[in-house]
Amino acid sequence: MQVNKGKIVEFHYSVREVGGDQLEDSRIGAPMAYLHGYNNMIVGIQNALEGKQAGDHISVTLTPEVAYGERVADAIQRVSINHVVKPAKAKIKFVPGMVVQLNSSKGYVPATVVKVGLKMLDVDTNHPYAGKTLAFELDVVNVREATEEEIQHGHAHAEGGHHH
Repeated sequence: MQVNKGKIVEFHYSVREVGGDQLEDSRIGAPMAYLHGYNNMIVGIQNALEGKQAGDHISVTLTPEVAYGERVADAIQRVSINHVVKPAKAKIKFVPGMVVQLNSSKGYVPATVVKVGLKMLDVDTNHPYAGKTLAFELDVVNVREATEEEIQHGHAHAEGGHHH
């Protein structure tokens, strides 16, 4: 089955900044799962996977425009520590440079801690990979039809995807 709109795609990936060290590798866990064609994946990855099938390996280099965008200079915001996603009752020591997930109206958004206060954090809301040209290695693990519920919800319901 080929990757196209309305399919659930499961894949492993590794990513590095061009000329730099590896940043992430999904192979230590479950493959990532997403609903193709519903803006659930960065444009460059979605374009690279279009028409592929289980077993395919793809190497692709993405510029910021089709990856995580260019850096925005004035993307520093002050947020309540209560907006940081953390395990229930967990005590986390926030430090500058730490990447956190913020609970926002757009869902979970990554941000980098710039300054730590008693009840507030100054965070850079640029994606940590914004402004970087990235080299991805992708391995398609599975492609399947999305369920009606997945189409209605606009995302994959699978390990490596969205959970309710």
